[in-house]
Amino acid sequence: MKVACIGECMVELSERPDGSLVRGFGGDTLNTALYLARLGVAVDYVTALGDDIWSDEMAAAWSREGIGLDQVRRMPGRMPGLYIIRTDADGERSFHYWRERAAARDLFTGPGAAETRAALETYDLVHFSGISLSLYGETGRAALFQTLADLRARGGQVAFDTNYRPRGWPDRDEAWAAFRTALALADLIFASAEDLDWLFGETGEDEVLRHRGRAEIVLKASSGSAPVARVLHGASDVSVPAGPATRVVDTTAAGDSFAAGYLAARIAGLAPEAAAAEAHRLAGAVIGHRGAVIPREAMPALALPPTLRQPAPET
Repeated sequence: MKVACIGECMVELSERPDGSLVRGFGGDTLNTALYLARLGVAVDYVTALGDDIWSDEMAAAWSREGIGLDQVRRMPGRMPGLYIIRTDADGERSFHYWRERAAARDLFTGPGAAETRAALETYDLVHFSGISLSLYGETGRAALFQTLADLRARGGQVAFDTNYRPRGWPDRDEAWAAFRTALALADLIFASAEDLDWLFGETGEDEVLRHRGRAEIVLKASSGSAPVARVLHGASDVSVPAGPATRVVDTTAAGDSFAAGYLAARIAGLAPEAAAAEAHRLAGAVIGHRGAVIPREAMPALALPPTLRQPAPET
């Protein structure tokens, strides 16, 4: 299966308890692409970078992880965005962004946009998020939505992860309209109760469940201290709880890795409920480490059939 993830990777500064900063790179759909690649899925990242040294380092790091770079556009004179992660005593994180001039914002409107759109229509599965939507503005989003509609008309599928960040939007009405269009285009929806409450308020769950039967839906919430995934597929409606986490250090990329684990398992032929269990296992490992990307040796052994290749060692 030919898979693409659309979005943005930024320079990440993670604040340590002593106030020092550690630099890395991160972005929600990039994290999903990375974990997909580690799980043996052939995946391309679709984004735009600048011609600066940090963009070079990002592309090199993605290549080492086995992520395809064919759809990465390079824009002369531009740079990636930047964000800082602060983590509280409970492992919960907050994000602070500087991204107004990031190259990725012009992916669907700048030079080369037509080529990007044409390439996307050739994929079997395209994954994007609410953060992806916040990047492009109305014109860029319209181009993205038309591309996804054309992809589906040709038999491809679309996966959407809600990932709503209020600071990425000029107003809630614009976000409402964009999310409703994205939900209507998605064949597989990952949604968290927190995102839906922030965006839609009390009607949030209804906004997603109106697509029940048409789309496969994974609603993520917490029951006590443990995450639970409510999986709706056809007539089935099953809640899959996560196992107890051995430790919670940093929840960065918990949802992104969950999406990767679920997608990899479904691509490999697992049933939705089994896919959710494997996704919980991967996310549980990720939250036990600082930052979005855990060491390769910390990757859990998921119960995926041999249709997916084993992760290759980093070189």
